[in-house]
Amino acid sequence: MIDKELLEILACPACKAEVVLDEPAARIICTACGRRYPVRDGIPVMLIDEAEAGPPAKK
Repeated sequence: MIDKELLEILACPACKAEVVLDEPAARIICTACGRRYPVRDGIPVMLIDEAEAGPPAKK
């Protein structure tokens, strides 16, 4: 779905923390603030307005 190298350079646009991929749910989750960013057609949509709130992801 998303290249591992790309995931390593992505950061949450809201708080600049590390993110992890939730592949079954097709989303990227911030490890600090918990925002969930959708992945559409293999492309992460890293827009704060597109994010959903949630608990922080574990690394």
